[in-house]
Amino acid sequence: MRFSTLLITLFFAFLNANASSVYDTIIIKTDNSSERITRDLDSLTSTWYVKMAIKDNPGEFQGDTIGLQYPDSVYYTRLSKINSIILLPYNNIIRNHIHVYTIKQREKFCAVLGLKDYYFPMIEDVFDSYGLPAELKYMAVIESALNPGIVNSRSGATGLWQFMYSTGRMYGLTINSVVDERRDPLKATYSAAKYLKDLYKIYNDWTLVIAAYNCGPGNVNKAIKRSGNKKDYWGIYDRLPRETRGYIPQYVAAVYAINYYREHNLVPLPLNIPVATDTIMVNKDIHLTQISEVMGIPLGELRTLNPQYKTGLIPGSSKPFALTLPMNHLGDFIDLNDTIRGYKSDVYLNKSNLIADPSRTSYLPADIKGRTKLNYTVQNGDNLGYISEWYRVGLSELRYWNNISRNTIRVGQKLVIYVDPSRSEYFSKINSMSFADKQMMIGKTVPSNSQSVLAKAPVESEGEFITYTVRYGDTIWDIVKMFDNVTTSQVLALNNISKPGKIQVGQKLKIKKKS
Repeated sequence: MRFSTLLITLFFAFLNANASSVYDTIIIKTDNSSERITRDLDSLTSTWYVKMAIKDNPGEFQGDTIGLQYPDSVYYTRLSKINSIILLPYNNIIRNHIHVYTIKQREKFCAVLGLKDYYFPMIEDVFDSYGLPAELKYMAVIESALNPGIVNSRSGATGLWQFMYSTGRMYGLTINSVVDERRDPLKATYSAAKYLKDLYKIYNDWTLVIAAYNCGPGNVNKAIKRSGNKKDYWGIYDRLPRETRGYIPQYVAAVYAINYYREHNLVPLPLNIPVATDTIMVNKDIHLTQISEVMGIPLGELRTLNPQYKTGLIPGSSKPFALTLPMNHLGDFIDLNDTIRGYKSDVYLNKSNLIADPSRTSYLPADIKGRTKLNYTVQNGDNLGYISEWYRVGLSELRYWNNISRNTIRVGQKLVIYVDPSRSEYFSKINSMSFADKQMMIGKTVPSNSQSVLAKAPVESEGEFITYTVRYGDTIWDIVKMFDNVTTSQVLALNNISKPGKIQVGQKLKIKKKS
């Protein structure tokens, strides 16, 4: 062995043996910013293209492979091989965020991997035209999980780049009760490029630029002043807002996960987003529902391609606005323009229907205007996944309506659900149906031995372990999500399970209690 090779081998052996002392010294405080990653990834399950992909490719979204963990030296080495003018450090916080993407939320991260092929080329083109580093595109992953329609329910930040109202208006975006261009991926990316360039003029340091984008230059300037005029991120780390302390680690983790997803057995969710789209300027009022019903394009697809129109109305009579369509529909739209505008115009273009309605607030994941409100009482054997299937609503919608952050629900709990009024009578019967009848309603059968299992409490506590009884429909990944102190690999190892897809109804699983 050559001497230089021996030195390298010994160096990485040292790193492995002393991982905590070598890497963790960069940051000594922890943060809970992984909750934001989880929340943003969860929002993807309610988007149209992702919902369609999950429906058509259910196996791609169920985490059917176990997330892989590597020694710290492997993560460190891989990050060092990524070409980036933005520093990509490594420490225990970054490792934890990497695990969120590659282990804890791996199935939802597959949706991000599918979306990146659609959004990244557009972002790269815009950033290149402004002379910005292409790797800033990864910020969109931690800002919104590449979901242009996402709204932060606490701050109101909206869209692919999570612009606040004032910042969006400052950078030329139209924001009102009908149009919100923060949700327009292309226009918002141009505004983000301008903002990032302005921030670089202030700090001349890309890591500080990324931090300032998250918390604002005022907070970064205060942190610099309070830390003795230090002008690097890690030097002012302790003085930054809590969320911003986790922002750079999230960024680095996103860069790593997108560059090395194959090494973690992750596969991009196949999304049927049209590669070829085009825009046409609309100078008269027209509604997306009119276009959908006349041209036979799914309304969900039109809303996804045009997320800036909050109510579905394109108010072209006030000023020209852009409509994005799949390329193969553009010619038909031009030919049918007058027919489309005349279709049910008294319903969709009636001025009295265009007044802003508080129930249509953009903070909701779905439009509940016109829906019927129902109540459901949780019963033995239920979980949120079942309930969302029975009522034909999105899982993230169900969580939002009931202020549920995880998947845990309890027997007797009352849930609010909004359904299509034309089927409200049908859905209203669900609350009094047996579990087997509810499953049959969606085309699933219940094994004969499952009813006795469902009658028992699924969780028992004894000593240092919790015992969980597997219920019909459970997967190992669903079960692990119910507990916030364990990983899939830990549960599999503790219960000597080599084939996670083969767990049985009634099987007892030991789960270590939170220490």
